[in-house]
Amino acid sequence: MLVGTRMSHPVITMSPDLPIVDALNLMKRERIRRAPVVKEGHMIGIVSDKDLLNASASPTTSLSVWELNYLLSKITVKEVMTKEVLSVKENTPIEEAARIMADNKIGGLPVTRGEDVVGIITETDLFKIFLELMGAREPGVRVTALIPEQRGQLAKLTQAVASEGGNFVAFGQFTGETTASRMLTFKIDGLSEEKVKAIIEPLVLNIIDIQTRS
Repeated sequence: MLVGTRMSHPVITMSPDLPIVDALNLMKRERIRRAPVVKEGHMIGIVSDKDLLNASASPTTSLSVWELNYLLSKITVKEVMTKEVLSVKENTPIEEAARIMADNKIGGLPVTRGEDVVGIITETDLFKIFLELMGAREPGVRVTALIPEQRGQLAKLTQAVASEGGNFVAFGQFTGETTASRMLTFKIDGLSEEKVKAIIEPLVLNIIDIQTRS
């Protein structure tokens, strides 16, 4: 899966000269938390709702409401935006985008095509993908189990389930408890919980959890 297939687009951008009060109102209206800052067709930064809120005056200030409004009206997006912007291309693998976001502790990445901003991939988009990957909205028997880290073990398990008429609606692989094992989480329809357990029990090290989800 590539970023271009799951990014949010068209992307909402902001002018660097937009007052932060107007920028906050725009984010609230469009229900977004971050936006690329574009000038003359080129991305020059990115701004988040936290950047805008942190630039607002403290509630303990002694200034009057009119003085506050005046001062805030003078602060623009370019004064609070992040200028060093990490971005990805449309053909970037989705897991690479997720790694960049996790490593840099950021919630979104602009997606570029040449010098143009064509979308944005956010943590919300990744959550939606995770829901699909894990079959969160699909009924079936959900299993978490450990299998040996050996060539062919995964094939044995999937073939055993398929030969009994089971259908995998979700499948994920994760790091095991040791280097000698791998953790699997999957969901199967077409078979009862008891039947699934009977099929996989001889093929796994341990069934951590098994439950029927509707």
